[in-house]
Amino acid sequence: MALFFKRRPDISRKYFYRKCHTNDFWKNNKSIDVEVPLSRQPLKFSFGKLARFTDGCCVARLGDTEVMVTAVSKQKAVVASFVPLLVDYRQKSAAAGRIPTNHLRRELGPTEKEILTSRIIDRSVRPLFPKGFGNETQLSCNLFAVDGINDPDVLTINAASAALSISNIPWNGPIGAVRVGYVDGEVVINPSRKEITKSSLNLVVAATEHNQVVMLDASADNMVQQDFMKALKAGVKETQVIIRSINEIQKKFGSSKVELDHSLEPSEEIIDSAKLLLEAKVTDILSDFSLHKVSRGQTLDVLKQEAFEKLKENYSSIDPPILYEAINVVVKETFRTLILETGKRCDGRGLEDVRDISCSVNNNKILHGSSLFQRGQTQVRCTVAFDSLDSAFRSDAVSVLTGGLKEKNFMLHYEFPPYATNEIGRVGAYGRREMGHGALAERSLRPVMPSEFPFTTQLTAEVLESNGSSSMASVCGGSLALMDAGVPISTPVAGVAMGLISVPDEDKPYKISDYRILTDILGLEDYMGDMDFKIAGSKKGITAAQLDIKIAGLPLPIIMEAIKQGADAKSKILSIMNATISKPRETKKDCWPVSEKLEVPMHKLSHFYGFSGVNIKKLRAETGVQITSMENGVFSVFAPNSEAMAEAKEVIDKLLTEEKAPDLEFGGIYTAKIVELRDSGVMVTLYPSMKATLLHNTQLDQRKIHHPSALGLEVGQEIKVKYLGRDPATGSMRLSRKVLLSIPSQLVKNFISPSHSKVDVTKPNDIKS
Repeated sequence: MALFFKRRPDISRKYFYRKCHTNDFWKNNKSIDVEVPLSRQPLKFSFGKLARFTDGCCVARLGDTEVMVTAVSKQKAVVASFVPLLVDYRQKSAAAGRIPTNHLRRELGPTEKEILTSRIIDRSVRPLFPKGFGNETQLSCNLFAVDGINDPDVLTINAASAALSISNIPWNGPIGAVRVGYVDGEVVINPSRKEITKSSLNLVVAATEHNQVVMLDASADNMVQQDFMKALKAGVKETQVIIRSINEIQKKFGSSKVELDHSLEPSEEIIDSAKLLLEAKVTDILSDFSLHKVSRGQTLDVLKQEAFEKLKENYSSIDPPILYEAINVVVKETFRTLILETGKRCDGRGLEDVRDISCSVNNNKILHGSSLFQRGQTQVRCTVAFDSLDSAFRSDAVSVLTGGLKEKNFMLHYEFPPYATNEIGRVGAYGRREMGHGALAERSLRPVMPSEFPFTTQLTAEVLESNGSSSMASVCGGSLALMDAGVPISTPVAGVAMGLISVPDEDKPYKISDYRILTDILGLEDYMGDMDFKIAGSKKGITAAQLDIKIAGLPLPIIMEAIKQGADAKSKILSIMNATISKPRETKKDCWPVSEKLEVPMHKLSHFYGFSGVNIKKLRAETGVQITSMENGVFSVFAPNSEAMAEAKEVIDKLLTEEKAPDLEFGGIYTAKIVELRDSGVMVTLYPSMKATLLHNTQLDQRKIHHPSALGLEVGQEIKVKYLGRDPATGSMRLSRKVLLSIPSQLVKNFISPSHSKVDVTKPNDIKS
């Protein structure tokens, strides 16, 4: 124990024992099992059996899918403008009865599925941490088992909610989460993995008490708003059952919450002093519509630095981070008050106005497709690249079982370099944010992609300038680039980000007394606002939606209003996009690749492949053409251009016509030449250029023989054989000699008519040589 405290000086003995002995499960060595009666199948929680040194631990089970979530928080708080929360979700191959397929056979870095699941858990629990909470907190989510029916992401959100609720960590939960599907016009709660493949909606919603939504994440097949809201209401209603159960567990078995250290927050006196220094000047800056993102930010930074120096003189004993926090509080309150009172935003727009938009396509004629989309000071360049079906992304086995796609031939890669926000940093770093934004944009466009497309399509969205909603700009630019590339998408798609400035009710904090919904938010409005609600879709309906909030919940009427207001903005954006390009390009570009189907007869497959596939490899090396096997004898031929396809066709025709084979008649009798004797039969040819085929011992004679020499057969000898077509599986010739031989009379038995003791074997009339 002494060695433990020597290695971890930040943990005192007093704190260690306090944590252990305030945990009733650890002290009494008891466990609790709770079953939540959901509409389709029960959700099971277990506490107190595992990881009892943690602040909170919950094992949750749905069907045979089981996860464990632990919550640990440091005792010492720090001054931070955000909640220092880390969520780490990991899925192990053993949970699905698999072994990792990498060269080390170990679990390596997090996969895309793990990162996206970590983000969805983080977005669900983060808004409910109280203001001023600065204790570093970690949620570790461990997938124990997956049954391939129930996805673990929603289960993990509920387990995290339960673990935080019973812990001593300050948190204003609990929350409940469900997945909602829409199958054949009916809402399905927590659909199975098979049902979700038939569903036109895949919605994950997390809510708290009083039907307050804290997070939603959805992809849909261009669903109309009424059906989307119907599914959302049903999902929020189901979450209340989970919330009531966790509340009962918390009251009976939960630990008492640690009190917040309010000494790290700025006092009212410091905030009032900062307000005298800043309020009027900040109002002037935010009312100057001529300023843009960089100039406005630089002006505010200079003003805040001057205010900090003055506050430091008057409050020399106060830590600098607290003074900075007081300045940020004043700037944020001034920004929000200005919008609430005037209805004007810092760039001069009204609440429902969309920024100026300009777009163009075919900017790089040598590319398969390209576009440039500009909305205000957000600029995104999109490019499309086609490749063969072999280039499709294939998920690992565990990600497939946990709800991921097994294979996808449409990918969207989102890039956010540091220069997009006038910063310096590592170029090419692909973090959680980039992966999350790219996944959202990909889900927005996937529903309009053709189901049968001969190419693997990669859409790259590179953010060149960013002042809010770069992911939705990627959706708009991506739709333009796909149409420029001639991809037959069903309808153009656009996206818009909605914001919110709200005032909570003093008597009922979960209610909102006043609010303003903002259309097409800036980066500043996202940072200082209460909501970032991204909505993507066509003029008809919704293809994707993602809600992140910074308050303790949003009522459904506000969400409905935001969706309606976002739909109007979507239509405006689509009208501008349609003026540039309104449907997929029909005229092919010279640089476009070519894809055709090729059918190869089964008996020519071995000659087509060559030894160890040498012919296919040589063809790719010489012409750049890729050949992908689709089914028996059917191939997809991908060429980077029409010239390469023409060259490849010449080579393929030569391979397939190299064998000058005459047409053989089924049932015809031919002269065959023996070229080799084998234990199993003889190898024969019917014409000079033919590849030798096997005539098996069972087809040589009516009698059973073990070697062709028993019949006196020799190499070079000619025999008569009957052609019986080709084997449908292998394509090899089916030949027989024994059907042409007379059956010895003593072997013929006739039990019907004794007068006929012999059977005449029909002699072939047409002997072909």
